[in-house]
Amino acid sequence: MQHITDEMVDRHVSAEDAQRVMLDAFRSFGSGRAAMQERIRTEAGGVKLSTLAAVIPEQQVAGAKVYTTINGQFSFVILIFSTVDGRPLASLDAGAITRLRTAACTVMAARHLARSDSGTLALFGAGTQGFAHARQLGRALPLRRILVCDPYAPEGLAARLGAECNVDVQMVEPSAANEAVGQADIVVTASRSTTPLFQGSALRPGAFVAAIGSSLPHTRELDDTALARAATVVVEWRPQSMREAGDIVLAAEGVLPDTKIVELADVVLERVQPRRQPEDIVIYKSVGVGLEDVALAGFAWSRISQSAHSPAT
Repeated sequence: MQHITDEMVDRHVSAEDAQRVMLDAFRSFGSGRAAMQERIRTEAGGVKLSTLAAVIPEQQVAGAKVYTTINGQFSFVILIFSTVDGRPLASLDAGAITRLRTAACTVMAARHLARSDSGTLALFGAGTQGFAHARQLGRALPLRRILVCDPYAPEGLAARLGAECNVDVQMVEPSAANEAVGQADIVVTASRSTTPLFQGSALRPGAFVAAIGSSLPHTRELDDTALARAATVVVEWRPQSMREAGDIVLAAEGVLPDTKIVELADVVLERVQPRRQPEDIVIYKSVGVGLEDVALAGFAWSRISQSAHSPAT
């Protein structure tokens, strides 16, 4: 059985690859040709073990992501198997897979949910996921400006991100969070915050919000006002999202009626139209599901295996 490192994934799998694989995976899932398993968490002695899984016959892979959480730090591994004969195919470090697939899903959501004239991104949290989101969104969409709000951002981040995305990047103090949101067509929250990052009343009409920072039911990045103002809240998969997404779990009664929540697969299959008017606010709430990990891991294994067997030039 092959082991695939994060470095191998970064060398062989592009952001564009990840975006295409995510689209195919959610179309397959939404059509009933793939299945996934909710995240299961087990904890003892301050150590948390989490697993989530999927079966994707069209890719001929099934698998699971397993990871530990210790003192807030994650260590990931993915195992994939053949759906043809059941044999184990590979293990993967999965840090690169997680980074790529999360941002790729947000890009996919933005292409379906954001206004086509979106030019300004407000980014809350510029860590691994935040940087990956800015980079993928900056290359996939016609962004002209990125406003970064992260009090822990390293020195030089604006220049580095600007060079990566070829757009103007400005750092914003947390005290000016509402002002940044008021200027943004797209808002991405990729933080470890346990409480809302800005006032939902500051969102401009027509904004697209991607809240991806938490999959814990007791933490949230958006307030009730943001949820109430949204025309639609898009989730990856109801069974897992309704249990894990603190933004949804902690919402006050009546703020988020069930009719306002739709699944991402229905969006990409165009069964629903979340944005009905240009001024509608649309929220995408991600918690991360096994379908994403297994689909991209299967693609990475296939690409790397093909490369290894290609004749040298």
